[in-house]
Amino acid sequence: MMVGAILTQNVSWKNAAIAISNLRKAGLLTPAGIIKTPREKLAPLLRPARFMNLKARRLKNLAGWYVSEFGADIGKMPMTEMKELRKKLLEVDGIGRETADCILLYACDLPVFVVDAYTLRVFSRLGLVDDKTSYDELQAFFMRRLPRGAGLYKDFHAQIVHLGKEVCRKKPGCGECPVRSISRDVRCRFSYSQFP
Repeated sequence: MMVGAILTQNVSWKNAAIAISNLRKAGLLTPAGIIKTPREKLAPLLRPARFMNLKARRLKNLAGWYVSEFGADIGKMPMTEMKELRKKLLEVDGIGRETADCILLYACDLPVFVVDAYTLRVFSRLGLVDDKTSYDELQAFFMRRLPRGAGLYKDFHAQIVHLGKEVCRKKPGCGECPVRSISRDVRCRFSYSQFP
């Protein structure tokens, strides 16, 4: 999960999954494998995930941190208070808020809401937030309104990603929007007529 959080930065999951498969086939999908492998050998395996040299460096940073802080034991991570763990993750070069929160939610099963570009696109178009809303503001928007729970946050995030990829694309398919079909009160800021 942590490797995937790095490899999906600025690329689709499909491409990240190919890179993960490459690491697995090479026997390098372990913290030790990533740390011990020279970057020039690791990077080509990451080519499908784009920015292979940058992501190789980021994986090495994360793996080194994971080993030094937690002895490569995922069970130890959630024992750290969540805000402190997030702070430590954000100190790792190459890990931003979305990546840190993905690791907290999906790898550690901690209740933190992950915000991504789809979240901002969908909810700003629905008029529930401004399209300039910051990551932290958008995350707080959801965490104040949803019951606290990792399972719920995972499901909600997956539904948003699906909606953003399939319907609320850059050129939106408003006529297919399931949110609009369940609530007449939703007034999307876009409609098919605005897009030729």
